Amino acid sequence: MADRGWPGCAASLKGVILDMCGVLYDSGEGGGVAIPGSIEAVNKLKASDLQLRFCTNETQASREKFVAKLQKLGFDILVSEVFSPAPAAVAVLRERGLRPHLLVYDGLLPEFDSVDKTNPNCVVIGDAAEQFTYQNLNNAFRVLTGLEKPVLFSLGQGKYYKETDGLKLDVGPYMKALEYACDLKAEVVGKPSPTFFQSVLNDMGLQPHEALMIGDDLVNDVGGAQHCGMKGIQVRTGKYRPSDERHSTVTADSTVDNLAQAVDTILNQRL
Repeated sequence: MADRGWPGCAASLKGVILDMCGVLYDSGEGGGVAIPGSIEAVNKLKASDLQLRFCTNETQASREKFVAKLQKLGFDILVSEVFSPAPAAVAVLRERGLRPHLLVYDGLLPEFDSVDKTNPNCVVIGDAAEQFTYQNLNNAFRVLTGLEKPVLFSLGQGKYYKETDGLKLDVGPYMKALEYACDLKAEVVGKPSPTFFQSVLNDMGLQPHEALMIGDDLVNDVGGAQHCGMKGIQVRTGKYRPSDERHSTVTADSTVDNLAQAVDTILNQRL
């Protein structure tokens, strides 16, 4: 019987899914910086027989601009390989005939150009950074409380992420504020949503046990992947903190120093 544990399961893998911020690079001024060894690790995966996709909750830029930034840092990444919440949210809005009030970063607005935003009947919230003012949050609150059946979409639910100058609040705390004020539960589009992970697996044509996720977020990356039946590997870069494991109900299949170590372990198991 094949070894389903880590790293033995690597021998039977067919695909790898990578988180981006905190795994490939740390965001910040000038586009951020690549984490040492991550560019080479991506190149090794691309040269192998494994399928590779990138799964991010990035919501401060369109996929095209986001990928262009990473290409400038030296990564071999295509837009078609990247799965992010905004396009997934647009698909849901169209399917359900919803018109969003947007509380998102200005750089993400073009992703929603094709969606009718007149007379909103739902709210979409993303990592709006400096746009998370009292006025903007209160405007979203008023839209929701004015609806008979309020609907709140959140492009992820992360607590925080890391930039080159330190940790920054993510969308999760603001999502929770609106949930509490409006007495509702947000629909999360992006990690750790099972639907979001399944869309990546569908694109690769793989079953969950044939792929693994590598990320720095124990709940949204590792836990989300495990909930879908994949293995989840956590790296000690990005937002990783030693207290993660003590304060979470999620246990990673393995915790490694960085992406380079994870990739070397995977590829060595396949020799």
